[in-house]
Amino acid sequence: MPFTRISMLAGKPAGYLSTVCESLDRALVDCFEVPEGDRFVAIHQHQPGELIFDRSYLGGPRSDDYVFFHITTGKARSAETKARFYRRLVDNLVASPGLRPEDVMVAIVNSTLEDWSFAFGASAAAPTGKGA
Repeated sequence: MPFTRISMLAGKPAGYLSTVCESLDRALVDCFEVPEGDRFVAIHQHQPGELIFDRSYLGGPRSDDYVFFHITTGKARSAETKARFYRRLVDNLVASPGLRPEDVMVAIVNSTLEDWSFAFGASAAAPTGKGA
């Protein structure tokens, strides 16, 4: 169950945001071993001066359409799985909503089940069930 924070400059319409999320979801399902419907995303739209990024660092030039995906996972994936996911995500975003590949940045952070509570104040690692 990955949780993704998507950061971008403010001003994109709801349809654009929905398309970005759908492109992410398809890549997660197709390449990252995530089941259908397992979608947890927070979109952060920043005002000018609130999202600072190097426009030429390792792959620029980046435009105002720059999007950063910070993905926290509950299990580690292989280097091959990550590489396949990165490629599919960029391909999806190029196709829709039309992002440029150099405007897409991704960071994956691994965690363990002990780092998550999905509900009821219970650790996801605890075998106790609801509310226990």
